[in-house]
Amino acid sequence: MKTTRLILAALAAASLLSSAAPVAVGQKMPALGGLLPGAKVPETAGKVVLVDFWASWCGPCKASFPALNRLHAKYQSKGLVIVGIGVDDDQAKFKAFSTKMGATFPLIHDSGHKAAGFFGPSSMPSSYLIDRKGVIRHVHSGFRGAKTEAEYAAEIESLLSGK
Repeated sequence: MKTTRLILAALAAASLLSSAAPVAVGQKMPALGGLLPGAKVPETAGKVVLVDFWASWCGPCKASFPALNRLHAKYQSKGLVIVGIGVDDDQAKFKAFSTKMGATFPLIHDSGHKAAGFFGPSSMPSSYLIDRKGVIRHVHSGFRGAKTEAEYAAEIESLLSGK
């Protein structure tokens, strides 16, 4: 009986998360601090922002971190802020993955799924590129190696140049 209740609760929670309407290109993004209460969120005002949702169990997420580190190194001084948002329920798994991946950009634990609830990522990883005015300009689902990294670079360069 207890197992049945746990399964039903998990299904209900998954249904609520998946029923959230995902954000759309052209939509204004609220302040990340409001979506991630208590987290140390980097300053994003007037910056190009890449918000990347990941999970410790996600193979493509592991593959994306070296690319995100390279993009961070190349564009941070030009006005790019990358924020990785981990959605693991388990704090220990979030910390272990964070340590193992060696991210050079800020990582924030969204254990309450408030940010994920707003963005509505359709898969892991899912990334959102936001322009200097706070408007979502590009959405990426999944990670396909060098192809995705090249897409990110082109879009980041365009947004940094104000196009």
